[in-house]
Amino acid sequence: MATNDSGAAIGLRIAVLTVSDTRTQANDTSGRFLLEAAQAEGHSVVASDIVRDDIYQIRARVSAWIAADDVQVILITGGTGFSGRDSTPEAIAPLFDKRIEGFGEMFRQLSWQEIGSSTVQSRALAGLANNTAVFSMPGSTGACKTAWHGILREQLDSRHKPCNFVGVLGVRRARP
Repeated sequence: MATNDSGAAIGLRIAVLTVSDTRTQANDTSGRFLLEAAQAEGHSVVASDIVRDDIYQIRARVSAWIAADDVQVILITGGTGFSGRDSTPEAIAPLFDKRIEGFGEMFRQLSWQEIGSSTVQSRALAGLANNTAVFSMPGSTGACKTAWHGILREQLDSRHKPCNFVGVLGVRRARP
């Protein structure tokens, strides 16, 4: 969680997207985990949605959130594998102003300890777009827990040293 000038904690504004052809609000355990984990750390979930694993639906939803003044972080679960329908990386990578190379690398390193060589099939990735951090991870709840506890929780907390993404994100200015 971020801190303001007085040192008091404030939360980031987060959107959660589940990419799936089969998940619904009732059975989306991965999206629910990310939403609840963010809220437990003091962040505000300002939007959440489920979209089909379709490049254009994913890109449209993420683009809208990137353009929104009330979203600082987007957490995406699903669509990162190698099956014919998995298209999250192809949908979001063109939107990035800068890619966060270490996110996918670190996720696969942490995942190696849990699932061994199967982690090579994860195409987890992240980037910055319009001063919005976008993190994409596999669709399993276990993978979301790995990403949250091993990377995201600290990197979205301004108290984490020596660096974190809170300073990079800054405060959004309202558009004229």
